Amino acid sequence: MKRVCVIGAGIAGLSSARYLKEEGIDFVVFEATKYIGGTWRYDPRVGTDENGLPLHTSMYKHLHTNLPKPTMELRGFPLPDGIPSFPSWKIYYDYLKDYAKHFDIEKYIQFRHNVTLVRREQNVWKVTHEHVITGEVFEENYDYVIVGNGHFSTPNMPNIRGEKLFKGTIIHSHDYRVPDVYKDRRVLVVGAGPSGMDIGLDVAECSKSLLHSHHSKVNFRTPFPPHYVRKPDVKEFNETGVIFVDGTYEEIDDVIYCTGFQYDYPFLDKTCGLDIDPHSVVPLYKYMVNIRQPSMVILGLVVRACLVVALDAQARYATALIKGNFTLPSEAEMMDEWQRRADAIRSKGLRMSHIHTLAEKEDEYYAELSEQSGIERVPPVMFKIRAMDIEAKLENLYTYRHYVYKVIDDNTFVRTLEKEQINDTLVI
Repeated sequence: MKRVCVIGAGIAGLSSARYLKEEGIDFVVFEATKYIGGTWRYDPRVGTDENGLPLHTSMYKHLHTNLPKPTMELRGFPLPDGIPSFPSWKIYYDYLKDYAKHFDIEKYIQFRHNVTLVRREQNVWKVTHEHVITGEVFEENYDYVIVGNGHFSTPNMPNIRGEKLFKGTIIHSHDYRVPDVYKDRRVLVVGAGPSGMDIGLDVAECSKSLLHSHHSKVNFRTPFPPHYVRKPDVKEFNETGVIFVDGTYEEIDDVIYCTGFQYDYPFLDKTCGLDIDPHSVVPLYKYMVNIRQPSMVILGLVVRACLVVALDAQARYATALIKGNFTLPSEAEMMDEWQRRADAIRSKGLRMSHIHTLAEKEDEYYAELSEQSGIERVPPVMFKIRAMDIEAKLENLYTYRHYVYKVIDDNTFVRTLEKEQINDTLVI
């Protein structure tokens, strides 16, 4: 009988556990903490937890989802009625706990078991895991490994010249929790990804000034407050402030780097056959299957997609693969397909990190997964909702969460304002 090891009890691990259980496949989930939910559990602490392990979560107190309800639902388990269109982390975390309870998943999870090594030996996966309290070490053999521990926990630090001279505070968004500590202070936020924009607006509510340094070409049309000032990239620090690449200088008290995260899988041995650097994990077939060792699947590496929907689809694909519902192409064929994608990225002069980007190919990706594995297709309406939500964000970062998106069928949705006005309805 096939044995499957699932690493992590966040969305990827919980989804995998649900589908493996439904198919009667023998599996275990290893979770380093005593909680489910991964990064969706807010913890006011930073640094390490009570067992000395690095805190995995990057959740902050005021976070609301940045995608609307329909795109945040796990298949066949709707979010409750009566909650905001973009729920808070607390509502969403409770939803994940309800999901685990509903599908009776927790009994398959070994909590406080930290996976320290995964290696390929004699045609099996040898997985070493340690009990974080007792220190007891275990090793077991598995036929398949599903890696689902996420990649939003190892900060990507820019290391700008003069940082050590600066007398103020510098943190990464991974350690951002509440804006109150920045009351009446001069704050610099670096980076304009989703967390950079969201945290910047959160801090601006109470800071004296908010300097936002980034080089994004995105045309944000948000009416930012008067004390929010856009700045170019930082050239260097001195003791009391920063010099920007345009030669201007600003005195500041605090810095928040919203500069993204690095891919970090220290437990994956070289025998796994993956090339892992801070910005890419390669080569992967269908953005998830380890081409050189296809009995290993890494979930959730897709970028610019409805991540929850994508994770659920990937978990179903992985389960269908393990069950034997379909057969993968040969290693050479999978490598050819991956190489074509890699060559296309390089030919555009883009960095290899783009190998994980779906963007406008998201719906096509879901169609491919279904066509190959036989899983139920993610409906095209999900991609359409995300596309309209992107426009709403460009229009105004303060108001995009006021919209409610209601799915009509697999291809159609209705968008209304939360406090619905009859003439604010838009049917797509």
